[in-house]
Amino acid sequence: MNNYSPAFHRHKSLKQEKNIMLPFSCYSPKLSLYILATCVILLMLLQIRSLHTVLPTSSSPLPSLSPSASWSLFQQWQNLVLNRTLAAASPVNCTQNPDSMNQKLRDSITFLPLKDLRFSNQPLDGHTWFMSSMYDTREEGEVQYQQFPSEPSKGRLLCLKGRDTHDGSWNYYALAWPEALPTNATLMKGLTFVSYNHYNYDNIWHGLSAVMPFVAWHRKNSCEKPTRWVLYHWGELRFKMGTWLNLLMEATFGQAPYIEEFNDVDDDQPVCFEKAVVMRHNEGGMSRESRMEVYDLMRCKARVYCNASLDRRDSDERPDIGMTLLMRSGARSFRNETAVIGVFEKECKKVKGCRLMVAYSNNLTFCQQVKQMSLTDILISPHGAQLTNMFLMDRNSSVMEFYPKGWLKLAGVGQYVYHWIASWSGMRHRGEWRDPNGESCPYSDEDHRCMSFYKNGLIGYNETHFAEWARNVLNDVQTKRFEEEGTKNGTASMKTCDCN
Repeated sequence: MNNYSPAFHRHKSLKQEKNIMLPFSCYSPKLSLYILATCVILLMLLQIRSLHTVLPTSSSPLPSLSPSASWSLFQQWQNLVLNRTLAAASPVNCTQNPDSMNQKLRDSITFLPLKDLRFSNQPLDGHTWFMSSMYDTREEGEVQYQQFPSEPSKGRLLCLKGRDTHDGSWNYYALAWPEALPTNATLMKGLTFVSYNHYNYDNIWHGLSAVMPFVAWHRKNSCEKPTRWVLYHWGELRFKMGTWLNLLMEATFGQAPYIEEFNDVDDDQPVCFEKAVVMRHNEGGMSRESRMEVYDLMRCKARVYCNASLDRRDSDERPDIGMTLLMRSGARSFRNETAVIGVFEKECKKVKGCRLMVAYSNNLTFCQQVKQMSLTDILISPHGAQLTNMFLMDRNSSVMEFYPKGWLKLAGVGQYVYHWIASWSGMRHRGEWRDPNGESCPYSDEDHRCMSFYKNGLIGYNETHFAEWARNVLNDVQTKRFEEEGTKNGTASMKTCDCN
């Protein structure tokens, strides 16, 4: 039977051909050995020839070299052949030209868009669309972050390029080794905080969510302070924080935040940072205990900054039970403020030591808000950014929240943010009241277009419900206060802050 197989024969022939050709590959070590052996043989032949060289005779048609001249020529040729042979046989030594290697590293740097449009449909998932090629450092129960230089970055620095404030895909990032920074790059010394915010830095809730993880990193890293901040929204540069947020960061870090604007840098000129920390997931990954510790630090620092008492027992101004109605003006304000104030005032008067305080968030400075919260045990307020102030109260204080009509069905999961911050900062969210009445929507109740009618609606009141609700919360707070005084184990007092 004929076992001939064309495929097998072709494979075997190719393999044989490969084995035959391999020694003559320009990069094969065997070639160097062949060349060296050939040269040695030639040298031996030439040496024998030189020993037999004689002086020219009259009958010689061509003049012959003298033995000394022949030997000199032989030595020159020998040195030339040996040098070239050894050079060809020796491996390339990259360390002989570090400047050339650094230039190659410099030329290999690739800048990528800060905003990766491939992930525009899921901008906050996974790596996010901000610096999408980077991995975060994750530690159990702690904030997710990126640090440069670091072991994950293989010792490389973070470099940025572009100053666009309208399209983040026109701003870029890259990593570079310290000895091979991009051409014309500016190196900025010190620690740089690079913040990504999917919303904005003016709203105190969204702004706090973006900067809070930097406070967590600061607390875990020997309280190291930033030299500058670089702020991004969707990859677009931002050059300021809201006043409330700016002052909170000044209180926390002991210095006003310097927001980098890159005024001395051309649009296409790279900027690299000696040390940089990047946050893009807000508090994502943090345990409740870790969050509470960070909020404790910011609360303590804010009270010190504003000369508010760290311990309720040291304050002559503080009532036994402080109840604050933190009002809004305009959107989501109470339709009948006088009636609402009257309900809570009546219930507060029934409890010994209770004091009702009415304040408008838009009329208070940052420090006035800090001091007001230090006197508050029960915070009563419509849904809105002003509720972010709740973490400035003592731990285990209470929050009562109010919504206009239509929010439950249409506002989405974001309507619960103040439930979350209450839990994260150690407060007790006592529930909410949702107004069943309000402006009518021309569409069906579940049509998302109705949210534009309901979002900024005014909030009514229900005297019976409000009175019972306030009574239950006041009684619970009063009972807890008696228990604390009886056991002398009240809310842990703060005498000093972390990171002093």
